[in-house]
Amino acid sequence: MGKQRRRRDVLDESAPLTSYNFKHFEPRGEHQKQYLKAIASSDVTFGIGAAGGGKTFLAVSAALEALKNKEVSRIIITRPVVEAGEKLGFLPGDLQEKINPYLRPIYDSFFTLIGPERLNDWRRDEIVEIAPLAYMRGRSLTDAFIIVDEAQNTTIEQMRMVLTRIGSNSKMVVTGDTSQSDLGTKVRSGLLDAICVLEGTSGISFVYFDETDVQRHPIVKSILRAYDKSSQQKGVGGFKKDEKV
Repeated sequence: MGKQRRRRDVLDESAPLTSYNFKHFEPRGEHQKQYLKAIASSDVTFGIGAAGGGKTFLAVSAALEALKNKEVSRIIITRPVVEAGEKLGFLPGDLQEKINPYLRPIYDSFFTLIGPERLNDWRRDEIVEIAPLAYMRGRSLTDAFIIVDEAQNTTIEQMRMVLTRIGSNSKMVVTGDTSQSDLGTKVRSGLLDAICVLEGTSGISFVYFDETDVQRHPIVKSILRAYDKSSQQKGVGGFKKDEKV
């Protein structure tokens, strides 16, 4: 309790959230509106869909609002560190320097909303924690807004582990793109499994994004449509049904 009290004092004395420079963003499109409503009303919200739809960014924005309104005392963001073509052991630096590239998209959201200096201050004071998924094991995350990012790269065991970390007075948002798993074909994604197991469970909401929600360069929508069309035409092994190997 003393540690939580210290966190709130740090917020109140050094950066009152009623006046700090927090950039507000209005949701664009029906799915983004549904997403924010689901986050507000649910204990656990899944945001599922292609990159560029604002899943992580809006979750970070909602977390900052919850912190501002003193609904929680800390923000915890985690994501699995999955090697996609480049081994961690061959990357330069210590462990933190090796995992930083995997966490960079999260930093980008915070930098846009509150700036790097305030994020660094809040990380130092343990108001914001950004860490790999492995660091969540064995913990009980109370009085926190928890974001599980890139959840398509969790295994079934990891997903179950992180979902059961949620403690009292906490809220969790899980984001992911089921078409972008880096686990390989032999490992079932924990996100896909959670959709099957948890959909319809009280207190848990699912919001699905599509190409109309993409807020990046307009060409991204065309790229997504082309890949979707191609995947529908291909058979087993990634080849077209009438294509010879």
